[in-house]
Amino acid sequence: MTSLPLTSLVTLMTVLLMFATALNVGRARGLYRIKAPAVTGHEMFERAFRIQMNTLESAALFLPALWLYAGFIGDRGAGVMGVIWLVARLWYAVAYQRNPAKRSGGFGLSFLAFAGLWLGAMWGVARLMAS
Repeated sequence: MTSLPLTSLVTLMTVLLMFATALNVGRARGLYRIKAPAVTGHEMFERAFRIQMNTLESAALFLPALWLYAGFIGDRGAGVMGVIWLVARLWYAVAYQRNPAKRSGGFGLSFLAFAGLWLGAMWGVARLMAS
């Protein structure tokens, strides 16, 4: 088995981020008295809910790109871009909760990290197919 410790660590931290956003939604449900299954109500709850959903949507694209990049290009590059993605998603979440208009910096940086992973993975697959 090939060892991919940085990619594995980034994956575990991504799971932790997803768990934290879920806990934040639960906290907001209690704080703003939003009973399940409602997903609307107080604006601050709606922000927490959108942060969670946006994080899940982004992670569904990010994780396969991360692992494909790690497998075809390398663990170090995947780990570095993965950490950038994580920091950017944290920036996005904090900014969105405070003021949704200020979330674009975190989104943009996380998108660039994802794009780098996806393009690298595509290059790695294409290179293998061409050989």
